[in-house]
Amino acid sequence: MYDPLDSDIAVYSWVLEHRAVDQQAIAETIGITPERVRSSIERLFRAHLLHANPEDPSDVYAVAPETATAELAAPLETHIRENERRIAVMRETLSRFSPYYHRRRSPREALEILENVQDVRNALNRASERCREEVLSCQPGGGSRVPEAMQEALLRDQAMLERGIVLRTLYHHTARFNGPSQAYVAANSDLGGQYRTSHELFGRLIVFDRELAFIPVQDDSWGAVVIREASTVAYLCQIFEQTWDRATPFADPVGQGLEEVSREIHETIVQLLAAGIKDEAIARRLGMSLRTARRHIADIMEQLEATSRFQAGANAAARGLLGADTRPPRLPL
Repeated sequence: MYDPLDSDIAVYSWVLEHRAVDQQAIAETIGITPERVRSSIERLFRAHLLHANPEDPSDVYAVAPETATAELAAPLETHIRENERRIAVMRETLSRFSPYYHRRRSPREALEILENVQDVRNALNRASERCREEVLSCQPGGGSRVPEAMQEALLRDQAMLERGIVLRTLYHHTARFNGPSQAYVAANSDLGGQYRTSHELFGRLIVFDRELAFIPVQDDSWGAVVIREASTVAYLCQIFEQTWDRATPFADPVGQGLEEVSREIHETIVQLLAAGIKDEAIARRLGMSLRTARRHIADIMEQLEATSRFQAGANAAARGLLGADTRPPRLPL
């Protein structure tokens, strides 16, 4: 079977050796027809493997394949370099827009971790000074706040209230029985602060102007996560509003509603006992110390004449004590 490449190699070798082109002599030497020799010579010229002397066209010589490759590739490489230059210019031009895009979308901007209490306090103070309209706050734990932090928060909140900022705060019901919390609420209520309590809360949260939210870090340290991403902040505000609507006003912290909130605490503990929740989790969810939670549990077990949690749940159900819906609000989807 005829292969033109074989003929081209044979003709190239002959010209390389003789530095001349004699179609008849080539045909006789390598054993192919003159027509095939002519076709090979044309292909070799197109491949830049054969060159003719410009001053004497009959002077034909063969060059190295590397030389032919370089000559053929030169225009393509020039084109590639031009495209690379255009790509570089394109990247440089469009990269000038990147800071504006990432300023809005960067995770560092949308989410920031504050690892120590001093950074958290400084950030809260800055946010309070810049606040324009509203603060939403959820402070679980009854009276568990550090006195220094509570005093700093009192000064911060009073400064905002005096500027006309709307301030709403949620506490656990147990805050009503805590002296410092009562004094805190009484002082700020006179300036327009609004306070409510609930038997269960969703977690610690502070939101400024529905734009900037602070939540605790997961490891229970004094750090905080600062959230600026609009959809996440709006979601947290929606959870706050649902809890606020179900909470009990705390306008008169000394005497208002203590019997009512005591009943709610009692009912919630019964619900949690029936669900098999452990003492530590009950204390945490109701914002009270473990010792206080166990005292309530002991009283309830005695009232229900129960010697086990299972029996307490059964006796509570028999007495119709599990019918009240004391669950926390469902999270918005």
